[in-house]
Amino acid sequence: MKYTQGEYRLIRKDNLGQDLYRFVLECPEITAVAAPGQFVHILPKGSTLRRPISICQIDRQAGTLTLVFAVRGEGTAVLADLRAGDYVDMLAPLGHGFTIQPDANRVILMGGGIGVPPMLALAEIYGERATVISGFRSMPAVMLQEEFAKTGAKTILCTDDGTAGLHAMVTEPLLEEIRQEKPDMICACGPTPMLRAIARIAEEQGIFCEVSMEERMGCGIGACLVCACKMKLANGEIHAAHVCKDGPVFNAKEVAWNG
Repeated sequence: MKYTQGEYRLIRKDNLGQDLYRFVLECPEITAVAAPGQFVHILPKGSTLRRPISICQIDRQAGTLTLVFAVRGEGTAVLADLRAGDYVDMLAPLGHGFTIQPDANRVILMGGGIGVPPMLALAEIYGERATVISGFRSMPAVMLQEEFAKTGAKTILCTDDGTAGLHAMVTEPLLEEIRQEKPDMICACGPTPMLRAIARIAEEQGIFCEVSMEERMGCGIGACLVCACKMKLANGEIHAAHVCKDGPVFNAKEVAWNG
């Protein structure tokens, strides 16, 4: 695993609403090797514990990385107070990203809540060949829909309460899209119940599917056991894997969803 640790300049900060923030960081040596689905580990000032944040966009030409995160505690609250021009202590890029299929005719990208941002880097690769299905609790939490549309991808928005887009779970439009045209691949990131449901549909339909797992992390490089998750071996046996080192992206068939 090739990664770099350093201080990187925050060149843009946006408040996306509901304690959601977008950072654009100047880090050309990281963007040169980063891939969709990987993450970064940021150390908030005054803290000893890094926070993992998924990569949202990779601009190799500009040498910038875009991150989107939600304030969920003291560490992310400290990050949210940073301003453009400040420097961020970051370890990146970490983990294994999504498989890229250059010849794929059609892919479906699915995100739930804070699992939506990682899909943008993939949408920028697949463009019009992608259908992006995003799910949020309600309209105030909706984000990045204009950015997805700019990639040329078809966008479908769902909310739990029907305040924006479809009043539906993301699996409903997924089934409809599969009925219309079976995709070559499904990529998903979000809460475990959502990923479990998507994985089941993909297996029933015979569609290759990769999921990005969400787990609490300690070191981010596989040296601790905080982010252990259960996986299935080819012989059916269950073993422990590290989301940070072995993932966060896994073949959906290899995850022991009921293990």
